[in-house]
Amino acid sequence: MLKIEYFYSAHSAFAYLGSARLMEIAAAAGCGIVHKPVDLRRVMVESGAGSSRERSDRHRAYYFGREIQRWSEWRNAPVVTGMPTHHWNDTALCNGMLIAGIEQGHDVDRLAHRMLEAYWRDNADLADPATLAGLADEVGLAPAPLLDAAGSPEIAAILLANTEEAIRRSVFGSPTYFVDGDMFYGQDHLELVERAIEQPFEGTWPPR
Repeated sequence: MLKIEYFYSAHSAFAYLGSARLMEIAAAAGCGIVHKPVDLRRVMVESGAGSSRERSDRHRAYYFGREIQRWSEWRNAPVVTGMPTHHWNDTALCNGMLIAGIEQGHDVDRLAHRMLEAYWRDNADLADPATLAGLADEVGLAPAPLLDAAGSPEIAAILLANTEEAIRRSVFGSPTYFVDGDMFYGQDHLELVERAIEQPFEGTWPPR
């Protein structure tokens, strides 16, 4: 079965905006999603995209303001006004919880979507274990085993491996999708992802 490889971080605005649509596309095509949470800040810096903190005020106002506002309306995905309160908190625990769910054999589609939604719609703190426990409960997953594993060296090693794989494969932001090796950056390319599942595009990635 064809699968969509999904590189993202649990606090990514544009991953949130595309999350429901991604899952609709995958379900309609009978296509699985391979979740690969990453350390997005490292991916952006090491890919050459740079930290969002270093961008100009106008760049941030457009990309993290106007763009989010428009896509929020288009995708019917409500967002908080401005940046979430906890935007610069560490993301290792929330990303680790998703990886723990995968390692424990769970389908983490709903958990991933709920984390993104809670962060960008509800202004939740994804570095807070109690908040994460509540989100797991909401989607029918027992939180304790996930949280117990999320901070473990084994899960940290997988997060590191995902991050290094993303950098090696030219990922420079979240979300990034791969369909049979072809890379699509940004939730605004989900319609191209949908087409690629049905009919691959001509050419290859990376270029030869």
